[in-house]
Amino acid sequence: MIRNYFKIAWRNLSKRKGFAFINIVGLALGFGCSILIFLFVTHHLSYDNFHNNSDRIYRFVTEEHRDFIDYEASVPPGFANAFKSDYDYAEKVAKIVERDQLLIGIQDGTDTKKLKEDVFFAEPDFFKIFNFPLVEAANEVQLSEPNTAVITQRMAKKLFGDDNPIGKTFQLDNKAFIRVTGILQDLPETSLFTYDIFVSFETMATYDDFLGSEYWGGINSGLQCFALLRPNQNKVQIEEAIAGYPKKFRPVSKNVHVYKLQPFSEIHFNSLYSGGIDVKVLWIFSFIGFFLLIVASINFINISTAQSVYRSKEVGVRKVLGSHKKQLFWQFMTETFLISLLALILGFGFSVLILPYFNTVFDLELSILGIINLTFFGFASLLLLAVTALAGSYPGLILARIAPILALKRKLSQKDAGGYTTRKVLVVTQFAISIILIIGTIVVGKQLQYAMNSDLGFDKSAIVMVDIPTTLDRVQLDALKDRMAQSPSVEKITACFASPGAGYNSWGTSVKYNNKAEAEEFSIQVKIGDEDYLNTFGLNLIAGRNFYVKDSVDEILVNATFAKKLGLQNPEELIGKQLAISGKFVQGTIVGVIDDFHNQDFHDDIQPIFIAPVSQTYSELAIKVNMKNAKAVLNHIEGQWTESFPDYIFEYDFLDDRVAELYESEQRFLALAKLFSGLAIFIGCLGIYGLILFFVTQRTKEIGVRKVLGGSTGHIVLLVIQDFFKLIALAGVIATPIAWYFMSRWLENYTYKIALSWWIYVVAIGLVMLITVLTISYQAFKAAMANPVTSLRTE
Repeated sequence: MIRNYFKIAWRNLSKRKGFAFINIVGLALGFGCSILIFLFVTHHLSYDNFHNNSDRIYRFVTEEHRDFIDYEASVPPGFANAFKSDYDYAEKVAKIVERDQLLIGIQDGTDTKKLKEDVFFAEPDFFKIFNFPLVEAANEVQLSEPNTAVITQRMAKKLFGDDNPIGKTFQLDNKAFIRVTGILQDLPETSLFTYDIFVSFETMATYDDFLGSEYWGGINSGLQCFALLRPNQNKVQIEEAIAGYPKKFRPVSKNVHVYKLQPFSEIHFNSLYSGGIDVKVLWIFSFIGFFLLIVASINFINISTAQSVYRSKEVGVRKVLGSHKKQLFWQFMTETFLISLLALILGFGFSVLILPYFNTVFDLELSILGIINLTFFGFASLLLLAVTALAGSYPGLILARIAPILALKRKLSQKDAGGYTTRKVLVVTQFAISIILIIGTIVVGKQLQYAMNSDLGFDKSAIVMVDIPTTLDRVQLDALKDRMAQSPSVEKITACFASPGAGYNSWGTSVKYNNKAEAEEFSIQVKIGDEDYLNTFGLNLIAGRNFYVKDSVDEILVNATFAKKLGLQNPEELIGKQLAISGKFVQGTIVGVIDDFHNQDFHDDIQPIFIAPVSQTYSELAIKVNMKNAKAVLNHIEGQWTESFPDYIFEYDFLDDRVAELYESEQRFLALAKLFSGLAIFIGCLGIYGLILFFVTQRTKEIGVRKVLGGSTGHIVLLVIQDFFKLIALAGVIATPIAWYFMSRWLENYTYKIALSWWIYVVAIGLVMLITVLTISYQAFKAAMANPVTSLRTE
């Protein structure tokens, strides 16, 4: 019986190749997108799922309560040892410090090979909390001594080739020589810790006094603290126990810390603490994949129920010969299963083709081979059965209930073939999903365009950012700037701690205004730069003057928001007032007020900022160049830089690229939204094209009569397409409030955002109407131009 079902199913598909093609392609695109989304979601769900006791691993994080709440995935350097000595909640506690792109030097004969690598400074217990086994599993990680390190297999190969790396040394950042004491197995890509070099924490003091100390006065985002709690510990109880630490260790600070425990399983998905991806994105993509399958299934249902008229004679004969409703139903379900199976195979091929683009958008290295496992086959089987049931059940019931007398006489009404109303509801649903996706794409695109093209309050174009790897005195710095300025293509140059915007080297600290005894309730952002800072970045003075060149730091610039935070109406009132930053880090007189600029992306409000020429903290050169001679000027900059820093590797990036990186996740989301919206529309168009073929066939006689009675071609075309316009308009009415709700919620993440104007909804609906017209116009004109004599003979 089952074999006969498949044989008849194949005959029916071969007989109506056009409709079969439309159904298979539509479902294939839905399956392909679902496979890609499954690959994406399972990739992120697999993060750090290989550690033993991961349910007992927590990270200590900080909520900084000031005039707003800031979330830091870190704690003060002194927190770890205080917690270990005060409480017995944890089996192990360990600190790590991330340092990006440190210089690694390897002696190769008489030459020194240099490269830049990311480095972790880790306490020994870090490897007892997490499962990062050595190649020689019987040994333990040895990281208790200063100037020792363990490295991964791939890093050992990179640094030392095929030689045994144990006992070999490398120079770290042109300072200490580090001895390799162990080789770790390569860490998986789906890990929070993707570095290949782990240096003993005892070495940290050589590179950063603050991070290697027991200081409580501030937080550096590079430091993280993890704990392996004892079994059956209460997270809330521990947080209550450490709630007294701020008063104990930071009694005079206005920046109130609240220390929290973050479960290790949540780290990758928590955007508040700079997680790898917001879990909401996974849900959004999952829903998009689901909706694409719904759209494809709607196509199948519409076309299949429409075709029931064609198959009425077959159904009638089968019923007369004794077939039961159940047999007819399962015959059609077999056809649906066969179509779905072919579509799944084709969809798998589509996902393979589109995967390189997908990887490029998300900067991933996903592979189809990576999901050829039981989980994927289970997902694919469930997907196949679900789509078969969803797409085949209703058309199967329609065919099974057709009365044999009506079927043999070919006198089926639309009600017998599934009814206009049902098909209209399904088409409206299909159009509504497409319109919602289009509106979402337009809103995301407009918000990104607004963020990227708005005046940020500073000049970011053609500015090259270059590191200053070692501290230079004033004479050395001026000499370097003078040499670089010798190129006619170098227009401006400044030394600074951090550029405006781009979120690099973000540093917030306390501020005391006008000799007050206590710090202000709000913090101030640190922007260190020399006397050319304003000119290079195009910052505008709105009161006072720039600071003068001096050996001492006693003049300070602030921004307009600083005045607003103090409640001052006129920025001129700040001139001549005293300011003390971060205790006694900077003390001086306010000599100028600059106009506000966006120091972070458009998610955040503009914050108070100060600028002062603290030369010992300069970490970058910002060089405004003429891009007409980009290659020559970059070569000139590299040459002069290398002359000053011969032991380091020259690297640069452009400030506008840094700004663009702030919206990298939104750019990726937009790229995928465009792709999925386009596919949703294309799948919908396939269904509309199939329906218009059926529609024209059903109204052949009516069209012929109208033409005989003088109906024009334009009138006939309008007759064919007007019903679809009504359905699109209805879908627009349904989709608009849904899209408005979700996009309003999305825009709430931005402080500076676009307005949801009415034209966005009109454009989305109009676009769907235009695409629909283009899809059905050929068949509509073909029907309108047909010979009415031929049309009337069809009865």
